[in-house]
Amino acid sequence: MIQSLSIRNIALIDQLDLEFHPGLQVLSGETGAGKSIVVDSVILILGGRADRTMIRSGCTKASVEAIFDLSAPSPKIVELMERESIEYDGQTVTVYREISESGKNICRVCGVLVPLSFLREIAPLLMNLHGQSEHQFLADSRTHLDYLDQMGGEEHRRLLSEVRDACGAFIANHREYARLVRKNENREMRSQQLEKEIEVLRSADIHPGEEEKLTAEIRKMQNAAKISTALHAAYRLLMSGDEQSGSMQSIREAARLLRPVSSFEPDADTLADRCDSIFFDLEDVAFQVNQMMERNEDDPVRLEQAENRLETLRRLERRYGSTEEDVLSAYEKLEEELADLNGLEERIARMGREHKELLAVYRAAARRLSESRMEIARGFEKDMMRELSDLGMAQTVFRVEFRQDTGGKPKMPSENGDDSLEFMICPNPGEPLMPLAKIASGGELSRLMLAMKVLEACHTGIETMVFDEIDTGISGRMAQTVAEKMILISRRHQVICVSHLPQLAAAGDWQYLVSKGTENGRTLTRVSELDRKGRIGEIARMISGADGISPEASGYAQQMLTASENRKSSLVQG
Repeated sequence: MIQSLSIRNIALIDQLDLEFHPGLQVLSGETGAGKSIVVDSVILILGGRADRTMIRSGCTKASVEAIFDLSAPSPKIVELMERESIEYDGQTVTVYREISESGKNICRVCGVLVPLSFLREIAPLLMNLHGQSEHQFLADSRTHLDYLDQMGGEEHRRLLSEVRDACGAFIANHREYARLVRKNENREMRSQQLEKEIEVLRSADIHPGEEEKLTAEIRKMQNAAKISTALHAAYRLLMSGDEQSGSMQSIREAARLLRPVSSFEPDADTLADRCDSIFFDLEDVAFQVNQMMERNEDDPVRLEQAENRLETLRRLERRYGSTEEDVLSAYEKLEEELADLNGLEERIARMGREHKELLAVYRAAARRLSESRMEIARGFEKDMMRELSDLGMAQTVFRVEFRQDTGGKPKMPSENGDDSLEFMICPNPGEPLMPLAKIASGGELSRLMLAMKVLEACHTGIETMVFDEIDTGISGRMAQTVAEKMILISRRHQVICVSHLPQLAAAGDWQYLVSKGTENGRTLTRVSELDRKGRIGEIARMISGADGISPEASGYAQQMLTASENRKSSLVQG
């Protein structure tokens, strides 16, 4: 149930903190006092559309926070919390939403920042709101199927899950099957194209690093003349016998001259040895320079071959990527695609067999679900007519009409099964059944919605239900019946009800007065919890209307409270 609701800067409310209790709670007050502001705040918590005009004038942002105490969180709530990695104690859930003039939304669940979409998923599992606009539900036959499914038990929910799984498996197969069939239409043409491309790449015989080697080789051959000149000059300097340019000969002569001096200078022999060593090193250098000269001979044919090969590689790179690795990767993928195409007909045949098998599994599951729905519908029809009889519509006939309008074509599997249905009603004997959308009376619509809510309360796991003026178009004796229905719902759920009916206010376990006043020159809406004396005064006002509170009204209000307390005791015992 909801423990508290904190509202900041919403419309005429600057700051409001409400504490709620188990049972039936009624919010009342004069028209225009601001009861709708409280409901709008609840809608925000449920993930409803945020309008910047809701922000109190002079403020840049507004917020609403609700704290829920769950006696037994539903598996769906636990699943959602785990999905978003939200830690909580398994009992208390805090929901916060902030809106700003810039249009930004800040949503938090248990202090964790979440997207608005998540708030819209989890909040309706914590609280159910019946607003004045919910009559649109009656007019939209697409919602009737979901409502009927709520009336089912554990076995029906198992069938729903079975159909969803079967549908999911079929749709996955159907999409893949259709993709393969479309692919097969161009298989021959594509195979020929692939074979040509693969042959080009196979013939190219690309090796990683080849482009880099070719680039270096070409650069070297393009500079062959410059390299050859340098090498020949170096060789001449090393090997020439000329006194001015023959380095090796000069070093050998230096060694020859130093050795006789060793008898006078001991170090001369060492220096002569070093000259010999240098001579042999230079001789090796000269040998390697000579080899370089042989390797760097001008070769125009090889240069042309290398340039052509490099152009081939770069042309393939431009087509298949930017590197040799990209080309090789493309080659592998083309071979894989060709192999895939070669086995396509076999895969299509296999997928076709699976397609039929999965469709048969789905149809069987959908048929069992339809049978379950029809059984639920018969019970739901009886329950609705009983509730409507209690609400003064004893002659009303209510039916769930199943339709199979497919235009003669097989119906595509759906996760909701093959059923299409609509709630039908005949309020007056002798008249034909009509869709709920054709019901014009506001009082009839309210009673229909209330009857559905009474039945829904017996099946839903949601602990808190909010009703915004469920009494529209209802008065007199029916008002007392509505009050008793709300009492019955409140025995299973926490109920918060916005009402103009004194009978409903008297039926409440708790009552709150919504009032409007002026402070420091500004209009403010306040909500206060009433004690018994305050309740008597507020109920008397609701009875008297615009004529003022009379002594008779106060006495009658006190009698209504006492009678309601006695009635609640008898309902509980019953």
